[in-house]
Amino acid sequence: MNQASPQGIRVLVVDDQALLRRSLATIIAAQPDLAVVGESGDGADAISQAVDLRPDVVLMDINMPGEIDGVEATRAICANPALNATRVCILTMFEDDDYVFQALRAGASGYLLKDTPPEGVIDSIRALHCGRSSLSPGVLRTVASHCPATSGPTAQVAGLTPRQTQILKLIAEGLSNDQIERELFISRSTLKSHIAALIQRLGARDRAQLVIAAYESDLVRRR
Repeated sequence: MNQASPQGIRVLVVDDQALLRRSLATIIAAQPDLAVVGESGDGADAISQAVDLRPDVVLMDINMPGEIDGVEATRAICANPALNATRVCILTMFEDDDYVFQALRAGASGYLLKDTPPEGVIDSIRALHCGRSSLSPGVLRTVASHCPATSGPTAQVAGLTPRQTQILKLIAEGLSNDQIERELFISRSTLKSHIAALIQRLGARDRAQLVIAAYESDLVRRR
């Protein structure tokens, strides 16, 4: 789990629509545990500000002017070792499957539509900062439909322990930590240890990347 700074969870808001960007910033700044550290209207500037400001969470629009859109900006931020603790949440009006999958493959940890209620955006920021992903069942179905079918688990997944495999399947099916703990009768500390081991073993950035790894390895039945 990331630790919030004394000023709260640091958020960078990125959207090319100034009115929406300011509205989001105002909603976020009104929360006692959140702080808006920057705003940006294009992908290149978002990357630069992320490097300079080291935010905990970036709310990232996908469709922005210029050569670097939200997907490419997400990819650059998530690939930067100096920003390893930064989580990106895509916030967009697009429900297109290709956008969803491209964003997650680029390293995004969450995906929200712009008609998400304000409390939903706030909850997602907090969830991402705590190491959880913000992925709806619809997003999970998109991941399943876009991952290529394989003849069996990859070598990395095949080398997991039985318990790690169980947990990876449940994560990919969209279960929360509470649900997994009840399902497997394990403690929160034990679950966190297993998830940390999965992330390290599979070279994943976070929970969202574990979901993709599970589907790409054909570990989870496709619906």
